[in-house]
Amino acid sequence: MMLFIDIVSAVCLIGGGVFIVIGSIGLIRMPDFFTRLHAAGVCETLGAWLVLLGLLLQSGWSLVSIKLIMIFLLLVITGPTATHALAKSALHGGVKPKHLDQG
Repeated sequence: MMLFIDIVSAVCLIGGGVFIVIGSIGLIRMPDFFTRLHAAGVCETLGAWLVLLGLLLQSGWSLVSIKLIMIFLLLVITGPTATHALAKSALHGGVKPKHLDQG
C-alpha cells in the first residue's frame, strides 16, 4: 500500500511541477495581458493543488496534513480572486484584449 501511495504522490508532484512550468512558459509566450493572466492563473492553481496533494499523501495524517489542507483552502480562495481582481482592474484601467485592438 505504501508503494501505491508513493507512486500516486510522485505523479502528483511531477504533474504539479509540469503545470507550473507550462504556466511560466505561457507568461513568456502569450501575446497580451489577459492571455498571460489566464495561463498563469489556471496553471498555477492546478499545479499548486497537485503539489499540495502529493505532499499531503506523503505526510499521512498528522499536524502537517492539517497545515497543508489550510494552505490548500487559502489557495482555493485567493488564487481565482486575485486573478479576477487583476483582470477587472486592467479593464478599468483601459487595457483592452488584443483581439479588440485589431478591429
